[in-house]
Amino acid sequence: MDTRLKSFAQDGNDPSLLALYYQFGRYLLISSSRPGCLPPNLQGLWANTIQTPWNGDYHTNINIQMNLWPAETGNLPEMHLPLIELTKSLVPSGQHTAQVFYGARGWTAHTPVNVWGFTAPGEHPSWGASNTSAAWLCEHLYQHYEFSQDKEYLADVYPTMKEAALFFDDILVEHPGTRYLVSAPTNSPENAYYMENGHKVNVCAGSTMDNQIIRELFTNVATAAGILGIDREFADTLMYKASRLKPTSVADDGRIMEWMEPYREVEIHHRHVSHLYGLYPANEISVEKTPELAQAARKTLDVRGDLSTGWSMAWKINFWARLKDGERCFKLLKTLLTPIISTEENYRDGGGTYPNLFCGHPPFQIDGNFGAPAGIAEMLIQSQDGFIELIPALPQAWKDGSFKGLCVRGGAEVSAAWQDGTVTSAELLAKADGDFFIKGLMTEPVSLKAGQKWSYRK
Repeated sequence: MDTRLKSFAQDGNDPSLLALYYQFGRYLLISSSRPGCLPPNLQGLWANTIQTPWNGDYHTNINIQMNLWPAETGNLPEMHLPLIELTKSLVPSGQHTAQVFYGARGWTAHTPVNVWGFTAPGEHPSWGASNTSAAWLCEHLYQHYEFSQDKEYLADVYPTMKEAALFFDDILVEHPGTRYLVSAPTNSPENAYYMENGHKVNVCAGSTMDNQIIRELFTNVATAAGILGIDREFADTLMYKASRLKPTSVADDGRIMEWMEPYREVEIHHRHVSHLYGLYPANEISVEKTPELAQAARKTLDVRGDLSTGWSMAWKINFWARLKDGERCFKLLKTLLTPIISTEENYRDGGGTYPNLFCGHPPFQIDGNFGAPAGIAEMLIQSQDGFIELIPALPQAWKDGSFKGLCVRGGAEVSAAWQDGTVTSAELLAKADGDFFIKGLMTEPVSLKAGQKWSYRK
C-alpha cells in the first residue's frame, strides 16, 4: 500500500484505489459504530494510549458528525444509531446546562461532550463555548428519517429535536441596530477575527454557522411536527423566528461572511470553514437554487485554500461535490492520499495518509477516513435538493464507471453505470413508499411502493 500511495500521488491513475478507500471507510464505520455500542470518537476505536488525545471525548463542532457522514448514503443506516442514541442520552444533562448557564428551557451541549453526559462549556472559548452542538447533532436525527421515512422513528426522536429548538426559542435575542435575532455569546469554531484596535477575538454574536444551524433545526422541527400532526403553534413560532435570523450573506470581497460584520479573519487559511455549513452538510446553499451564494462559496473555498489537515480536506471534498466541481474534488482526494512516510502518530506536517490508510492529522484522527468516503458518494449521487442527481461531480479520471446500492433521501437505493460521463443505465429500488425523480432520466416523478423497482437503459 505504501508503494501504491506513492504512485497515486505522482500520476493519480489508480481509480480502484479510491474505490478501495471508500470501502475501507465503510469497513471502519462498521467496525466502530455498531448498534448498541458507542459511536467512534476522534480516534475511532484505535487509540493506543490510556490518556488519549482530547481525553477520548467527542467533539461536536464537526468531528463526531463527520464520522457518521457516510452512514446513510453508504447504505449503513444501522451504523448511525449509536450517535442517535448518544444524542438522546445527553438530553437530561443538557437540560440542566440550559437552565443553569442560560436560564433557558430545552437542552443544549457545547463542543466537548462525553459518555458521562458532559454538556457544559469547556476548555477554550474559541471552540468550547459553541452552544449549537445539540442542534447539529439533531441534524443527524432528522437525516436518518429523511433516508428511512420511518414515522415511528421520527416520533421517537422528535422530543429530543423539540427540546433543542426550545433552547434557541428562549435564548435568541434582538441584535442592536439590525433587528435580527442572534445567539450570543457564540463563535465561528476555532477561528478568530481582528477588532479595529488590532485585538484578536473569538467570541461573537450571531455567527453565520449559528444562523445556518438554528435555521435548519427550526425548519426540521417544524417539518417533523407537520408530519406527525402535532405542535402546530410551536412550529409556526419556530418558522417566524427562523425568518428573523440573518440570511447567509456575501461580503464586498465576494466571499460568504463568517460573522455578522465583515471582520478580517486571523487565519485566512483556517482549517474550519464553518460558515459553509449551509453548503454541506445542510442544503441552504445550492448551485440550482442559490447560484449567487454558490459562487460566493467557491470564492470562500478558493481563498481558504485546499491544503490543510486530513479532516478539513475531507470536508472540502464534500463542499466541492455540492458545487458540482469533480476536478477539484479529485485534486483534494489526491492530496488527501499523499503518503505519510513517518510512522509517528503525532506526525506534525498536516494531512495525508499513512500506509495503513489511516488519515493523517496531528495527532492521528479518524474523521478524515469517514468524511472523504462521504465526499466520494456526493460526487456520485446527490438528493438534497428534492430530486436525485447521478454523477453530479464526476472527474475526467472517472469518465467510465459504475456504483451499486447507494441511498437517497425519500427512502431508495440506487445503482448506476456510465460511459464517457453519460449515464447508460440506472436502477432505483424503493425502500419506502414515495415519489422519486431522477434529474435527466425522468420527465416526471415516478410513484413506487416499498420493494418496487424502476430502471433505465440508454
